[in-house]
Amino acid sequence: MDQKMFCWQCQETAGNKGCTICGVCGKNAEVATLQDELVYETKLLGAAATQLRKEGKTVAQEINHLVTVNLFITITNANFDAEAIKAAIEKTRKVREELDCEGSLVADKNRIGVLATENEDVRSLRELIIYGLKGLAAYSKHANALMEDDEEIDAFIQRALAATLDDSLSVDDLVALTLETGKFGVSGMALLDKANTSAYGNPEITEVKTGVRGNPGILISGHDLRDLEMLLEQTAGTGVDVYTHSEMLPAHYYPAFKKYPHFAGNYGNAWWKQKEEFEKFNGPILMTTNCVIPPADSYKDRLWTTGAAGFSGCRHIAGEYGETKDFSGIIEQAKTCPPPTEIETGSIVGGFAHEQVFALADKVIEAVKSGAIRKFVVMAGCDGRHRTREYYAEFAKKLPKDVVILTAGCAKYKYNKLDLGDIGGIPRVLDAGQCNDSYSLALIALKLKEAFGLEDVNQLPLAFNIAWYEQKAVIVLLALLYLGVKNIHLGPTLPAFLSPNVAKVLVETFGIAGIGTVDDDIKLLIG
Repeated sequence: MDQKMFCWQCQETAGNKGCTICGVCGKNAEVATLQDELVYETKLLGAAATQLRKEGKTVAQEINHLVTVNLFITITNANFDAEAIKAAIEKTRKVREELDCEGSLVADKNRIGVLATENEDVRSLRELIIYGLKGLAAYSKHANALMEDDEEIDAFIQRALAATLDDSLSVDDLVALTLETGKFGVSGMALLDKANTSAYGNPEITEVKTGVRGNPGILISGHDLRDLEMLLEQTAGTGVDVYTHSEMLPAHYYPAFKKYPHFAGNYGNAWWKQKEEFEKFNGPILMTTNCVIPPADSYKDRLWTTGAAGFSGCRHIAGEYGETKDFSGIIEQAKTCPPPTEIETGSIVGGFAHEQVFALADKVIEAVKSGAIRKFVVMAGCDGRHRTREYYAEFAKKLPKDVVILTAGCAKYKYNKLDLGDIGGIPRVLDAGQCNDSYSLALIALKLKEAFGLEDVNQLPLAFNIAWYEQKAVIVLLALLYLGVKNIHLGPTLPAFLSPNVAKVLVETFGIAGIGTVDDDIKLLIG
């Protein structure tokens, strides 16, 4: 069959080589092609904005926001709505053409898509940078929603996008730009951390219920805390409860959300189980960001999207930055639905972001010095549906009892409901929050380095065994490399977009490695 598309940006890409007929994520060839075109138009807009800055002109905040939301739209499992993507392409093209700058790049359709770059090493590095920028744009978009902006981050995103169209850049230039992307990844995570904690307080240790109540409910998924805040405000007093799903679980850790008595708990597991779980929830579901799976017809009329998310045939709730969105439609639908079907009971404990762990620092340090804690393992990142990911559940179960897991992201659903116990009152799974909150893990590592008087973070009793799936995991990886972290194990597979030569550089310079068997990796990482 003829190749209809090409995409290899996620871990589950077909054969770990690339999806060519349709996406494993569920997007069809038309949507894939439109996403490629939107990325290209956004590169051109980035180049024009970069030129404006060189001319000493100001780039409007609306342009910065347009670039970030465009990149977010093209992240894996975010937007499957062809008409919405077409509208974004037209808007981006119009904005670019209206800019008053000299030397703008001329659009060339032959440059659209991954395979437009022939040299495999240049292609690999360009895609690594672009996927990092997509992750960085996601962080920026969430911060922007809380009215936090950073012009330096926006200028870098646009400059880096333009650089992926610059054929004069060498492989060495692109390697340097890759690390610079990691530098701004740290800045982007810091910006989002500031936005979230300023608005909602520092996360605190919290027990989150996983059962259900007897009221109708709305299930909110994705990552956008501002959307959750507006939904909680508008459902207050309506008799409708609000439940979190997947990456929204850590919202329960923020003090500001605890004032809502109808904030009922967490329903279900990681994103990939949503077809089964959304069916049983019975009420409407609000997807605020990526992690959308093409819905079954049986609940498609209950699936709503907002922000960068979208799916053809599902209702979309509009709203620009700073506006209060109108959730009345989804609330009225919820009132007509039966309560959720209970799929489990119990609770999950989390809230171990940086300030909470800093408060426990003396206790943690003493446990390490006494030998009660032998090592920490960072098991952050993404969950997924492939059977090979059971490796992470088995790894957690087999870890020695004196090892503590630091986690963030939906990867935790492989082990956060296991009874792994504690060490002197310190839980063996310390959940810092969403994948967006991986910044906390970096700060915790740096705090421990300081506390133990070490010169290098790699001297800590700390190992990295990270699961990745999409582009936010890519920016976290690049941020860790920029911070000097080495010997990161990445699985279940290394990214398909890494050419042999680029992979070799990562292995030889940073000690990047894949995963093996659970027993072998525990011996290697723990000793």
